[in-house]
Amino acid sequence: MRSGKTQYRIYTLCSSCFLLFALVFSSCSVEKKISKQARQNILNDNSFTAAHTGIALYDVAAGKYAYQYQSNKYFVPASNTKLLACYAAMKYLGDSITAFQYIKDGDEYTVRFTADPTLLHPDFKQQPVVDFFKKNSGNITIVSPSWQSRKYGSGWAWNDYDADYMPERSAMPVYGNVVHFEKKGNNVIVIPKNFKDSLYLLADTRSSNVQIGRKENANIFELKKGKSAFAATDIPFITSNDLNVELLSDTLHQELTLTDAEVANGHWHSFKSQPTDSLLKIMMHRSDNFFAEQTLLMVSQQLLGVMSDAKVIDTLLKSDYASFPQKPRWADGSGLSRYNLISPEDFVTLLAKMKNDFSWNRITGILQTGNEGTLTGLYKNYSGKIYAKTGTLNGVVALSGFITTNKGKQYIFSVMVNAHQSSASNIRKGIEKFLSGVMDKY
Repeated sequence: MRSGKTQYRIYTLCSSCFLLFALVFSSCSVEKKISKQARQNILNDNSFTAAHTGIALYDVAAGKYAYQYQSNKYFVPASNTKLLACYAAMKYLGDSITAFQYIKDGDEYTVRFTADPTLLHPDFKQQPVVDFFKKNSGNITIVSPSWQSRKYGSGWAWNDYDADYMPERSAMPVYGNVVHFEKKGNNVIVIPKNFKDSLYLLADTRSSNVQIGRKENANIFELKKGKSAFAATDIPFITSNDLNVELLSDTLHQELTLTDAEVANGHWHSFKSQPTDSLLKIMMHRSDNFFAEQTLLMVSQQLLGVMSDAKVIDTLLKSDYASFPQKPRWADGSGLSRYNLISPEDFVTLLAKMKNDFSWNRITGILQTGNEGTLTGLYKNYSGKIYAKTGTLNGVVALSGFITTNKGKQYIFSVMVNAHQSSASNIRKGIEKFLSGVMDKY
């Protein structure tokens, strides 16, 4: 006959085993249900059947993947690439962007620009650099920056040279390196006004169907008859250090010159312009390619003392991103290049790293949530439950980020679709059904 103590021990052991079995069964059950949802909403959907698809869904609390499908395969990530630039900026750029570096000698300043994209950019009404230059008029010498990059990223499409999403990269950008054209009545407004004489009217401005384009190898803009009317458009201009200094000089109404002279050894101070996260929020919400490219160059300047996208990418892959399960092929900061190849597991690793290294308030202040930014029209009932970055190229749709379920569980996810033959809208809706189902049920 067993003693009461022995019976209690057996009961306790059985209860523990039952609880462990229940937890394991529950976990397996959830994973099977998520797998079923993935098949229904994505893998077996006609919009996805011709495509290459990768899915990674990571349970943060459990510390393991709840679902994986080809998650270790490489995909063209499109603008999900901006997450790489964003993390590096959050870590290395500090609270505020360095607009330029300077050496002060009495009342004289030697200034060296550092790729800050906010100078005279319409998104930023406050312009500390302009205030500084006006205050120290006549006492500033601008020296050539430490530039070791090209105006276009590796693998960019050459025939997009006049597209508003592909401005040239530069060490001292102004006005976002674009010319803004706006039609008001029969007149065309040009900003910066220096380019007004570079606009050739080959069609009547009174016509309802006129469009503006740029010559490939010159800052010559032409207004021609088109299929539709334009109200406002931005067209990249061909940059150079001399031209950008000239544009800045004309805007400030003060004489500024650029010199290639060697600078005597001295301590370079940093002049700050805008809060870093104010730039990153716009970059992520609008998926701004120019801001992403310039951000990566600013990180390069901060880490290496030169602006080189190739060198800073190599440095980050060997340091901050060395733990990625699959080594990415990383070509640019924005994701315009189809040379970029990265896996869903890599993005989950990056986002987990972001969550560990920075506050949740900071992350959610930068990433877009439901029905916001490039997620406008999607996840309308999930504001505050999803924070993510989109990615789109012809035949490519990607989405990576964080979701929180109705039960309070948090998942990090990455869904990447390449070579689809459907519309991007159909692909996005399929991904939305899958992620919404996870948020609703688990």
